[in-house]
Amino acid sequence: MRSIRIISPSGAIDPVYIDGATVRLQSWGFTVTEGRHARNRWGRFAGTDEERLSDLVEALQDPSVDAILCARGGYGLQRIIDRVPAITKPIIGFSDITALHQWSAISGQTSVHGIMCKHIATLPEDSEPIQALRRLLAGESVQYTWETHPLNNPGHACAPIIGGNLSVLYGLQGTPFSLNKQSYLFPILLIEDISERHYHIDRMMRNLRMSGVLAHLSGLVVGQFSDCEDDPLMQQTVYETIKEVVADYDYPVLFNAPIGHVEHNVPLLLNRHATIDSGTNSVLLTHGLNIDVAD
Repeated sequence: MRSIRIISPSGAIDPVYIDGATVRLQSWGFTVTEGRHARNRWGRFAGTDEERLSDLVEALQDPSVDAILCARGGYGLQRIIDRVPAITKPIIGFSDITALHQWSAISGQTSVHGIMCKHIATLPEDSEPIQALRRLLAGESVQYTWETHPLNNPGHACAPIIGGNLSVLYGLQGTPFSLNKQSYLFPILLIEDISERHYHIDRMMRNLRMSGVLAHLSGLVVGQFSDCEDDPLMQQTVYETIKEVVADYDYPVLFNAPIGHVEHNVPLLLNRHATIDSGTNSVLLTHGLNIDVAD
């Protein structure tokens, strides 16, 4: 039996969701433990910087822990990421956890962009995010299909997939954890976000273009931009803004992926090869083999 450690490296969480996630993961055959400070609250954070950092470091260094589930996102990793040692085991989470996913990419470690304690605890067992996460943790592969979007740039790509929350990635640019620092040649980039102003999204995408990130991709997967309202003064939709920024590149661009700050947030293996296609339907195929989380 394999072990999952739950920690809270960012925002504080209602402990009931830790309890619920623990029950579900145990029902899948995992041993579940908690960081000493996983239920703490210090303002908006799940404990002080030192407490959150210590739980993360202990989980990385404990040989009995096979994977680390982040209880929730929020905000907090930007305050401690420069003190986190190289990532040596799979991290599960999204949103603010993108900082750890990017450090995982630089460290050469597979991670899981997917649901955290609240949705693990509350989504129906037969829901796609739950079933897909269970398959990934069991070392199986997953395949997702969704309706093609009018803004898609059709094509095919097979490459390591990296990324996550656009705002977090933007905040890491110009640091040792930036997208320019990962070692993959021409990866597929995943982006999603929540509650950002339209022009902020334009600014962040322009940064990725000017810093050379967008020119060195094999593909772009655009997930959900939840509560990101279209600004009429921008004279285009949020998706159209993103499309405009990458218009000069000929790689496939897939919009409206079921990934992000929504209940139907399907998990992906980051820093592992994925295949994307855009045709009659958009297809994202992620291989979950050899993740080494379950027997």
